[in-house]
Amino acid sequence: MIMRTWRACTAEADGDAYFQYMQKAGLPRVRNARGNQGVFVLRRMVHGKAEFLVLSLWDSMESIGAFAGPDPTRAVFNPDDEGYLLEYDVAVRLYDVLEAPAALASAK
Repeated sequence: MIMRTWRACTAEADGDAYFQYMQKAGLPRVRNARGNQGVFVLRRMVHGKAEFLVLSLWDSMESIGAFAGPDPTRAVFNPDDEGYLLEYDVAVRLYDVLEAPAALASAK
């Protein structure tokens, strides 16, 4: 199993609206992608910004490539992201999952 991570920030005041947008525009695309094993969206408020960390679990690099394109480390954006994001990663980080809670480990 592979964990794909992406980080971005909005203005603190836009945090709820951006998450609602993600729920409509981006998260269904990730969840419905072949090989996706689940998605976590984390948020914290810091220094007037809403910082988001999106963690998605995948069964293989091939599945990530089918979702992200020829460069599996390239971030995938939604059409209106620019209207919300103050800063964001253009590349994702990929990690091999070595240990996971039992409910997630069964997805290996």
